[in-house]
Amino acid sequence: MPHHDIVAIGTSAGGLSALRRLVAGLPADLDAAVLVVQHMSNERHSNLPEILDRAGPLPAGFAADGGPATRGRIHVAPPNRHLLLQGDTLRLSHAAFENGMRPSIDTLFRSVAVCCGSRSIGVVLTGFLDDGSAGLRALKRCGALAVVQDPADAEYSDMPRNALAMVEADHVAALDVMPILLARLVAAPAGQPVPVPPEIQLEADIMATPHINGVAALDRLGSRSIFTCPDCGGVMWELQDGGRMRYRCHLGHSYSAASLGDAMSGEVLQAMETALRALNERSRMLRRLGEQAEDQDQPHSARLWTERAEAFSRQAEVIRSALLRIHKAEEEG
Repeated sequence: MPHHDIVAIGTSAGGLSALRRLVAGLPADLDAAVLVVQHMSNERHSNLPEILDRAGPLPAGFAADGGPATRGRIHVAPPNRHLLLQGDTLRLSHAAFENGMRPSIDTLFRSVAVCCGSRSIGVVLTGFLDDGSAGLRALKRCGALAVVQDPADAEYSDMPRNALAMVEADHVAALDVMPILLARLVAAPAGQPVPVPPEIQLEADIMATPHINGVAALDRLGSRSIFTCPDCGGVMWELQDGGRMRYRCHLGHSYSAASLGDAMSGEVLQAMETALRALNERSRMLRRLGEQAEDQDQPHSARLWTERAEAFSRQAEVIRSALLRIHKAEEEG
């Protein structure tokens, strides 16, 4: 009988240490292809494959577009590429960011759910926010096993905790025991194939073939929202997924509600910093004009310029104080 021959792993903050500990304990004869997405800067060079190759007995390398998902090997998503699985073939994609990330955990998980549902195991490790939760739910709905790092064991507990809130995991485990657990699950017979829900298939198709994106496709997934996409400014559609909201625009950018809120907060801070700089510059220019009027013995004009400069300074101080409160709250939180 077929067994679980695909292990898809997603992690974010704290992931390097977690992955090293995990792969160090995997057996050299693991009869499954291991696919790894760690969120990283989109253009950053990564030496993650070399680190994982040295950490344990399984060879590791960047996934190659069109290459096979080889059992007994770790395939790592390269920077600025989504990693997808189609059949037994690895695919790399420049499709739109998901949760502001490329590569995206959810994108990998969803593609594995569609092609290999009951043969696969989805693993969520340490990280911020709720990346991986929607993808793990898609895997579970397609018959896969769901494994989540114990939040108490995770360096950053957000991702495991949110995954457990959205998915009824088959196993919750600390890193020390997870390699033995995964080896046992890989050897176990796969479940019966499960029909792929049409909305999961459509979202996987959107990331695999971006030209299908459009209003008609998104209208089948959800309803138009009042929010605009932080990446492109387009209209976003609201999707209901396991009692939680997600958002997707017609160009393919996708966000969980938490990630969308985080992106919006970044936009607000950027706008406030831009306004602060503009107000300070305007105030300094008006003071210069006031000094020039003084030099030219124009006291009335000098007073008007100075009063306007002080008004801009007061407005700048309001924004500066608000920014300081926000940054302090982030540090304390």
